[in-house]
Amino acid sequence: MIQPNANVKQGFLDKYFSGQAIDYRQVIALFIPVLIDQIFVVGLNLINTAMISSAGVAAISAVNMIDSINIFLISVFIAVSTGGTVVVAQYKGSGNDAMVSKATAGTVSSVSLLAFVIGLFGILFHGPLLNILFGAADPDVMSNARIYLIGSSISYLGIAVVEAVCGAMRGIGRTRASLVLSLIMNLVYVALNLIFINLMHMGIHGMTLSINIARYLGAFCALFYLLRMDSSLRIQLRDIISVNLSMLKRIMFIGMPFAAEQMFFNGGKILTQIFIVSMGTYAIAINAIAASFAGVMQIPANALSITIITVVGQCMGRGDVGDAKKFVKSFIAVSSLSFVVMGLLVLPFFHPILTLFHPPAEIVDDIFLIVLINTIAQVPLWSISFVVPSALRAAGDSKYTSIVSMLSMWLFRIVLGYLLGIVFHMGILGVWLAMDCEWAIRGSIFFKRFLGQKWYRHRVI
Repeated sequence: MIQPNANVKQGFLDKYFSGQAIDYRQVIALFIPVLIDQIFVVGLNLINTAMISSAGVAAISAVNMIDSINIFLISVFIAVSTGGTVVVAQYKGSGNDAMVSKATAGTVSSVSLLAFVIGLFGILFHGPLLNILFGAADPDVMSNARIYLIGSSISYLGIAVVEAVCGAMRGIGRTRASLVLSLIMNLVYVALNLIFINLMHMGIHGMTLSINIARYLGAFCALFYLLRMDSSLRIQLRDIISVNLSMLKRIMFIGMPFAAEQMFFNGGKILTQIFIVSMGTYAIAINAIAASFAGVMQIPANALSITIITVVGQCMGRGDVGDAKKFVKSFIAVSSLSFVVMGLLVLPFFHPILTLFHPPAEIVDDIFLIVLINTIAQVPLWSISFVVPSALRAAGDSKYTSIVSMLSMWLFRIVLGYLLGIVFHMGILGVWLAMDCEWAIRGSIFFKRFLGQKWYRHRVI
């Protein structure tokens, strides 16, 4: 009885998750470490949010506010590292190992330089940034926010090195290495938060200290792995310090449109955050906690959207469009199914999980309503809105995906969020409904693009 079922399962996986040069075993080997990484990253962020919430509503509100700025700034160099992932994956697919090494070194050098500049900007202009964006916040929230923003900006170079190395390793297919590096950084971060926040009661100062130690330790480990432990790439320190303009151009071809997209996209999120700040400290807390639940729901889907970059990138490096299309369709189906599974796993334990955040009783019902609506909306909408553009970007169609994402964010999520949340007095619920509507619009546009031919006619390498 077992053997026929095993054969059916293997036949299903072969049909939908195997191609000419990559089979389902390799896809699973790529996906599992990324999934574990996402579980730890989201889980540890959940724990960190819970720990800082013990310092009060002002502290969690400050962290949520500044994290919107952090996401905006960090997303720029993460976008460039994604460009490196695509270039590395396509060279790997074409079998050019020498160029794989050059692309890896170019990714680390370009991302690190960009992060240094962005971090310096955050340190020098933290005051104007806070006053312009969150001037309406309460004084105690603003005080905590100032400390956290400066500390976060200092740490950008550390996380940039880790992201660049991990991105290159994912492009090659060595997702286990990227998993280990990510775990080192994030586990140290949580352990230090436990010491500095819960045991030493240092509050936001402790969180700031933790994030810097963890990220620079992660950067040291990432460089040590690249320069000393991975003998196949043969990368030396001078390869990272020097700038290869030809390679930089290839990386930026993918990375810069994505970086622009992320700036506009996350800039829209910051503007939305401004709406929320004007609604009061409780609204900020509701948004932060609901976002933590959404992050948990998205763990498998996020892992799939990261994995598809490597899979499609290597398919396009071989010039195999048919395999790329098949994998995209399969990943969309599995991603959508994952939201059903996660909803069934998480929602029954909503109240026990919620106690981690110590929310005031007045906001519990609002949090549950937002989480419930968003859980349902994610099933049909999230995958076409995020998995599909990852695949298009891996094929070199980065300019189109960036333009669509920027326009949909600013024309729909922001405008509709303001109308529903402020004008029609729906509050934080209106902002989240606007986000779900924006997913539907841009997801439909991306899926229509995928059904056409233009997305796979770009030349990256």
